[in-house]
Amino acid sequence: MEKSNENKVLMLGNKAIARGLYEAGVCFISSYPGTPSTEITEEAVLYDEIYCEWAPNEKVAMEAAFGASLAGKRSFCAQKHVGLNVAADPLYTMSYTGVNAGLVITVADDAGMHSSQNEQDSRHHAIAAKVPMLEPSDSKEALEFTKLAYEISEKFDTPVLIKMCTRVAHSQSLVSESERIVPEKEYEKNIAKYVMMPGNAIKRHPIVEQRTKDLIAYAETSPLNRVEMGDTSLGIITSSTSYQYVKEVFGDSASVLKLGIANPLPEKLIRDFAEKVDKLVVVEELDPIIENHVRSLGLEVSGKDILPICGEFSQNLIAKALGKTVPQGRKLDEAIPPRPPVMCAGCPHRGMFYTLKQNKCTVLGDIGCYTLGAVAPLGAIETTLCMGASISSLHGFNKALGEKSEGKTVAVIGDSTFMHSGMTGLANIAYNQSNSTVIILDNSITGMTGHQQNPTTGYNIKGDPAGKINLEALCKAMGFNRVRVVDPYNLKECDTAIKEELAVAEPSVIISRRPCALLKYVKHNPPLIVDTNKCVGCKSCMRIGCPAISIKNGKACIDNTLCVGCEVCSQLCHFGALQTKEAK
Repeated sequence: MEKSNENKVLMLGNKAIARGLYEAGVCFISSYPGTPSTEITEEAVLYDEIYCEWAPNEKVAMEAAFGASLAGKRSFCAQKHVGLNVAADPLYTMSYTGVNAGLVITVADDAGMHSSQNEQDSRHHAIAAKVPMLEPSDSKEALEFTKLAYEISEKFDTPVLIKMCTRVAHSQSLVSESERIVPEKEYEKNIAKYVMMPGNAIKRHPIVEQRTKDLIAYAETSPLNRVEMGDTSLGIITSSTSYQYVKEVFGDSASVLKLGIANPLPEKLIRDFAEKVDKLVVVEELDPIIENHVRSLGLEVSGKDILPICGEFSQNLIAKALGKTVPQGRKLDEAIPPRPPVMCAGCPHRGMFYTLKQNKCTVLGDIGCYTLGAVAPLGAIETTLCMGASISSLHGFNKALGEKSEGKTVAVIGDSTFMHSGMTGLANIAYNQSNSTVIILDNSITGMTGHQQNPTTGYNIKGDPAGKINLEALCKAMGFNRVRVVDPYNLKECDTAIKEELAVAEPSVIISRRPCALLKYVKHNPPLIVDTNKCVGCKSCMRIGCPAISIKNGKACIDNTLCVGCEVCSQLCHFGALQTKEAK
């Protein structure tokens, strides 16, 4: 029986997942931060009963979770959708080995690309790996589905995926909390099950196929899938956040088949629902996974012929597509000026990007907040592909062009991204000897996802002292004779380093080191002051794109609430107009 609202708690979707992990008796969590999944692990670490860690990347996290499952402890890992690409290698084979204790993996998709470089649909991974995937539509289901996922994992001997999306992960609804129960299993040696050499793997494949059939049978009657009958003139099959939009638009004026199991999809349940309605429509974000499945059952259905395959859905979008009246919106009398994202005032990356632009370098970029180096007025970065790709791409670029690219092209990569997947690319440069210069932007934190620790910071997920990787020693051990550290606030030092390293005929690494300006422990200098008598309005200071600097009445103006006194702008002023309080 449902508890009363007085016993319920308002929770973010990601926090509800974490609560579900606690109640399910999870003992081990290894993740890599990635929006919109990051808060799951950050909330889970608040439970002392659960061991939590940030792994160097998602592949390592999933393999560590597999090891904990093998040992007999319920385990978990989380990542965003592109992170699952990195972890696909162990996932696909874990489908064959199965698990010991329950193993659940959350993947958070980002329809609308609020913080991602693509808009992929992770249901394809579940289908290809032949593992079950659950898809909650609110925080209540996020908690309940998480606990049930462990039962499914152990009952069907499989890893289980839980697919979140930005709207479910970052919205709140009421959940009911329960006590923690910790089931345990003993590890038993089983070479035929866990050693995936070809002779064993070929015997495991039929087991996976039979498991899929068993899961389809489970999906037919599972409470995770439910029918809500209303007006039978229209039947809608939907899932996740699309279900919420459908209910807001139609209420009971349509019949709804709400699918909580994204893979495998039921067959009889869908056929029976289709027989009860006059018209069948599938409402799902991104790819037509459910729609294609319904068509494969020989049913007539609408979906992507009336709804888009790109971007997030909304109530109005669905209403308009399905013939409902959309309320007329109100227009503002004044146009709102665009506010593109920019690097923060005092960002340590700004000085390095400015110097690279001044040297007319071709800059191959990577994933992180420093990707904003591609934005005007700096416009320094020219490529961004995926984690670690800057270094590997630089090697291929320089090998392909040879002398034509020498002295012109560099790669930039953050410290966390370097630990994630930059080391293998750097090893490739050292091994195959391209004349490449790699710049590691070491801001001493994982900045883009909200200041998580990484293997170079010396602290673990709880902020306690931990193993610390020395980037200089690591690069030298990988075969680089030229490794130097610069302060990105010192433009002359950066310029000298770039010119010298691009001039030599061997691979090199420049470590641009200064902590993120937003870190709590970073002590800032007082804001600079503009001497209006010396300022000639040349706008040289504007070339670095610092949000603390603007032009008013033809003179430079500094916002005291933003300026951190980094003095990068003062190095661009030829008239001494930007001064410290002491100089003033």
